[in-house]
Amino acid sequence: MKRTNIVIDENLIEQGKKLTGIHTTKELVHIALKELIRRGKQKRILDLKGTIEWQGDLEKMRQIRGQK
Repeated sequence: MKRTNIVIDENLIEQGKKLTGIHTTKELVHIALKELIRRGKQKRILDLKGTIEWQGDLEKMRQIRGQK
């Protein structure tokens, strides 16, 4: 882990703590960074829409899924 000192808007920190129920700034920052990364990955996946050719039988897959 890396130790760093940063200036953060205290109002944002307090809002984040109230919204999430997280008690420490450190944990709030960790959760916020993880969420930022998760959303970035989701966006990259969505950007692939229409660029990959998929072949398969969607109806058959749905039937198999429903049998479980």
